[in-house]
Amino acid sequence: MTINQPLVAGNWKMHKNIRETREFLHSLIKLLRPPLPCEVAIFPPFTSLPAAAEILTDSGIALGAQNVHWEPTGAFTGEISPLFLVELGCRYCIIGHSERRLLFGETDEICNRKIKAAQSAGLRPILCCGETLEERNAHQTIEILRRQLEKGLKGITSADLDIAYEPVWAIGTGHTATPDQAAEIHNWIHLWLRSRFDDAADHIRVLYGGSVKPENAMALIRQTGVDGLLVGGASLDVNTFSIIVNSFKEGQSVFS
Repeated sequence: MTINQPLVAGNWKMHKNIRETREFLHSLIKLLRPPLPCEVAIFPPFTSLPAAAEILTDSGIALGAQNVHWEPTGAFTGEISPLFLVELGCRYCIIGHSERRLLFGETDEICNRKIKAAQSAGLRPILCCGETLEERNAHQTIEILRRQLEKGLKGITSADLDIAYEPVWAIGTGHTATPDQAAEIHNWIHLWLRSRFDDAADHIRVLYGGSVKPENAMALIRQTGVDGLLVGGASLDVNTFSIIVNSFKEGQSVFS
């Protein structure tokens, strides 16, 4: 994994069984011939992780998990240990996705514990942050982001992590932040990270997530501060996802 590359992360959410995972990944490997124009990571459901790990070995495509628990072992029915994910071959894990926050009550404090556990186990967490439509209309975007970052990264000293800005109002709605809106927020996040991690902040990517599709991918990655993409629904179709990845051949994200 080359950290000075932009990252395209495909979050499948609760889609694709083992057979579908195998079919998708075999096709993706054929479509994405090395050298890849950016780093690519796939985040299947937990049940598909072993099959995905087997297929992705030596492919140059990384594997990640959609969630993780904050303890390595224990009486936590239905949860997944970061150690188990590392054993399966995961490099990344998503933490604090808006669906986890809104549907399952995950707080900034829980995200903080998960980040610490993930890093301790050798995973690189991707912390998601973003505002709802109501918060945006109330001009609270920066206030919300500052709170999520300060509390989510409290006590974190390692810059082995990434951030995903996912405006909640743009997730699964078909609405996307304009390139200028994305650039404004991403640059603010980079400045905040610089104040928190000093020079090490240069190694933290800030991804954009929120109804990413081939039609807007290139315009987004051309913006200063947009270091990659967190792709949801558009990552479920192998041809669509490969188009988004290959947009980096022409779009040339400025991350370095």
